[in-house]
Amino acid sequence: MGGMATAARLAVAGHRVTVLERGERAGGAAGRFERDGFVFDTGPGLLWLPAVWRDVFVKTGKRPLEECVELRQVDPAAEHLFADGTRLRLPGFSRGGVGHALDTALGAGAGERWHAFQGRARQTWEATRRPLVEEPLTSAAGRAALVADRYPLPPARRTGLLRRRAVPAGPPTLAGVAERELGDPRLTAMLAATVAEWGVAPERAPASAAVLAYVEQTFGTWYPVGGIAALVEAVRLRCEERGVEFVFGATARRVLERDGRAAGVELAGGERVAAEHVVWSAPGLGAPPPGESRFTVLVALDGPRPPQAPHRLLVHPADGGPVVRVLRPDDATLWPGEGAGDHHTAVVSAMAPPQGAVDWRDAATADRWTRRLLAAAGLENIRWQEVRTPLDVERETGLPGGVIPPPALAGADGALLAAPNTGRLPGTWRAGSAAHPGGGLAHAGMTGALVTGLIVEGPGWRGSY
Repeated sequence: MGGMATAARLAVAGHRVTVLERGERAGGAAGRFERDGFVFDTGPGLLWLPAVWRDVFVKTGKRPLEECVELRQVDPAAEHLFADGTRLRLPGFSRGGVGHALDTALGAGAGERWHAFQGRARQTWEATRRPLVEEPLTSAAGRAALVADRYPLPPARRTGLLRRRAVPAGPPTLAGVAERELGDPRLTAMLAATVAEWGVAPERAPASAAVLAYVEQTFGTWYPVGGIAALVEAVRLRCEERGVEFVFGATARRVLERDGRAAGVELAGGERVAAEHVVWSAPGLGAPPPGESRFTVLVALDGPRPPQAPHRLLVHPADGGPVVRVLRPDDATLWPGEGAGDHHTAVVSAMAPPQGAVDWRDAATADRWTRRLLAAAGLENIRWQEVRTPLDVERETGLPGGVIPPPALAGADGALLAAPNTGRLPGTWRAGSAAHPGGGLAHAGMTGALVTGLIVEGPGWRGSY
C-alpha cells in the first residue's frame, strides 16, 4: 500500500512509474481470501487515520476517496469482554460517551482517569506528530530528535499518608505508566488491548505509545465496505488512472548501480529493469525484526449475523494470554449468494510469536491456538474455518517471521523507529511499513507523501506533498 501511494503521487508529478509486485495481486500485507463465496481480509481489518488516504485521492485525481470506497465509522468502536465478565462498549467519536461508558461499566472515576491519561497522550501527539508522522526521516540528526520519550509524566500525588505507586527507575514503559495512572486493571487491560492491535507490546513500549489510543479515540475507527481489499482495489485503480504500470509475479532481487547511484533493479529471473529512482516498499531482508505476528482463524458462519453483535469484540482471557479479537462486519458484500442474510463471517485473531520463536509448522501448536481462539470468540453455527499462522504471513507477504511492523514510536533511545526514507545508495528510497513512519495502513500511506516530496523537491524537503 505504501508503494502504491508513492506510485500514484509520483505519476501525478510527471514520472513514469512501474510497480514490480512479487505476488499476483496488489496490496502486500493487506490481503484477501475467498472460498465458497465468503470473503475475508487477511491483513488489517480496520482503518485508523483515514485522512491519510483521503489526501492520496485528493492529490492524485478529481474523485475523492468516499466516491471510490464507502467508509463507515465503526460504532461502538469496540466492545471489551473482561475476564471477570464485565462488558464495556466504547462509543466512537464521543468523548463524553466514552467517559459515561467507563463510569457505568468500571465504576465512578474511571472516565476521569482515562480522560486525564488521554490528555497527556494528546500532548505527546502534538509534540511528536510532525517529526514522527508528517516529516521524512533522512539522517542521524533527525533520528536523534526522536530518541527521547515525550510523554509528560504527571507528578506523584498524595492522598492523606498514602502516595500513589511511583514509576520504577529507568525509562517508563506504557504498561508501567498505565498501572500508575489508570488505577483499575480492566482499564489497563483496555489500553493494552488497544495498542496491541497496532503490533505494540505495552510492557516493552515507551510511554509515548499512548498516542495510539489517543489517535483511535480522537479520529475514529473506520471500515471500508467490501473490506480493506476494497481500499486496496481503489488505490490500484487510481494508480492505473494516472498511468502507473503494474507487473505481477516480479520479485526484485537487487538494486542496480551505475556511476554511484541507482540505475534500476534486477529481478529474480535475471531480467533488468532500468529506472532513475528505485522506491523499495518490500520488507527488509534477513532475520526477523523484534516484534509479534498474528494468528488468525477465518470463520464462515451459517445463519444471519446477530444484530447486537459488535463489529469489533476484544476478549480478555482469564489465563492472562493474548487478547482475542473478533471482527464481525455487518457487510453483505462479504457473504455468498442472493441470500446473504443466511450467512456471515468472522475473523478471529490474536497477537502471536513469530515463526522462529515458535515452530508454526507443528500442527498440534496451530490446533491448540485455534481451539483457544474459537472458544474465546463463542461463535455458533460454524460452517468451516481457515487457519493462518505467522508462517503463512511470512510466506504470503515476505515479512520475516511474519512479524507485523508496528508504527514508529518516539523514545526507547530510538529502538522503535523505522528505517529512514532515504536508501544507502543515491536514487534509492524506502516506502511502506518497513520505512519511517512505520507499520499500519495510515503510516504506510504517509510514506507516499514523504518519498514523493524528497524525490520531487529534493533532500531538504520537510513540508507536505
